[in-house]
Amino acid sequence: MPDKTCAVCGRRIEWRKKWERDWDSVKYCSDACRADARRAPEHDLEGEIGRLLDARARDSSICPSDVARAVAPDDWRPLMEPVRRAARRLVARGEVEITQGGSVVDPSTAKGPIRIRRPRT
Repeated sequence: MPDKTCAVCGRRIEWRKKWERDWDSVKYCSDACRADARRAPEHDLEGEIGRLLDARARDSSICPSDVARAVAPDDWRPLMEPVRRAARRLVARGEVEITQGGSVVDPSTAKGPIRIRRPRT
């Protein structure tokens, strides 16, 4: 069975035997993501990522903190993980890439500072 992408955080969900009967209905990688899905989104972070990338040169990248600061200039730090989740969802749809040190990385396993950019052709 092919892997799926979590609808909330964008991490890869690997098929497991225990989900064999229910694989078609699996949407979330964890109970925490299932709970987050029930809450209304606070901000349109995916849209803000797109707007910031559109305002820059095609080969430029942005930092998740750029997005968080654009949305909440005075209290941006709590948005860092939600911005990373939004970026992972965009990666799953093929709209952006996540890089570290200039190289594209797997967003499900990336740790530490990342950059977000449009896919290179």
